[in-house]
Amino acid sequence: MIRAYSRDLTGGLENVPVLIENGVPKEAFSNFQYVPESVQGPGCDIDPSAVTLPGCSCRAQSCLPDSCPCLRFGQTYDSKGRLNQQQEDGIYSRPVFECNALCACSESCQNRVVQKGVEIRLGVFSTKDRGFGVEALERLPCGRFVCEYAGEVIGSHEARRRQLSQTPLDMNYIIAVQEHSGGDRVTQTFVDPVTVGNVGRFINHSCQPNLVMVLVRVHSLLPRLALFAKRDIERYEELTFDYAGGQNKASSGTHTVPNVDKIPLRKVCHCGASNCTGFLPLDMSVLH
Repeated sequence: MIRAYSRDLTGGLENVPVLIENGVPKEAFSNFQYVPESVQGPGCDIDPSAVTLPGCSCRAQSCLPDSCPCLRFGQTYDSKGRLNQQQEDGIYSRPVFECNALCACSESCQNRVVQKGVEIRLGVFSTKDRGFGVEALERLPCGRFVCEYAGEVIGSHEARRRQLSQTPLDMNYIIAVQEHSGGDRVTQTFVDPVTVGNVGRFINHSCQPNLVMVLVRVHSLLPRLALFAKRDIERYEELTFDYAGGQNKASSGTHTVPNVDKIPLRKVCHCGASNCTGFLPLDMSVLH
């Protein structure tokens, strides 16, 4: 099905317009503020826009793994800016650091991808039974960066408060990412794009997704939730990712939760995949 698009969801904040399907009323986005990158929300002690990581001293067109500290965990992208398929080390992916604002390398460095923002044509459309969705308006090769999952970065208590305040009719957009950095040390990041976010907020879940989420650090230790094409994606194909995390290790485990009467009801999954679990993922760690 080929849809007609016109208005720009981003208001000119991205490199290319993110188009809205004709027929979708302007009021549908009246309570939504578009931001190309995550912003600091309640309970978050770190400003996502702050530059706190040191820069490399590579005075080159593009950095090399043997000499650049930003690439100490390996070359993340190929010469076309596509994600090199990461090899899993046990059950955790290796860290990804892009060159940042303090780096001496050029803006065209191969290790600058996510920070450039959306560079492909995307369309937001109305689905039959899943609210809005996002489709590719051009063909995307495997490994192509699509967009971030950007929104308010909030603290754990605020995430819990927001999830417990939801009604059965509300959709949950909070993604909780847990990172294990050795021993028992676990770092949590909570991103909520329900009212402040980017195009990633409108990408639906699938139990068999065509996007993968990778945690990428650019200017600070606060990770960006970057979505890449998991395989070749055709023009007009809907974009989806696994809300439970898949390879990105977003937490989907079961935890003991106090006050069980307030646990939100599981919502039915309409992804239609052959391996569909029947329900949308529910991250109980937010309520822990």
